[in-house]
Amino acid sequence: QVQLTESGGGLVQPGGSLRLSCAASGPTFTNSNMGWFRQAPGKEREFVAAIISTGTRTYYTDSLKGRFTISRDNVKNMVFLDMTNLTPEDTAVYYCGASYYFPTTNQNRYYSWGQGTQVTVSS
Repeated sequence: QVQLTESGGGLVQPGGSLRLSCAASGPTFTNSNMGWFRQAPGKEREFVAAIISTGTRTYYTDSLKGRFTISRDNVKNMVFLDMTNLTPEDTAVYYCGASYYFPTTNQNRYYSWGQGTQVTVSS
């Protein structure tokens, strides 16, 4: 079991950048593959990115690849999502999750989730 807490959300201008952080606690983080999902009002929860436990491989949804970057620091027990060239379509609650699988876009294959952090892209 791993406990996750997201932070770093807020209001950002279109075209801006933002870094989201996910802090993990518990002994299983370094063995856990991690992912980011987001859910906008009125839309389905959407897979964003995943990173393997070692941090050496990543996977992105095609529409976001090149703008979003997932990374992790296993010494600090942290996973990050760096977002660039943000648009209002990126407005959503962003969640991090832990999974036994890599990669997986299926939210049902994530066994632990954070509480989410709100990202609002608006001028």
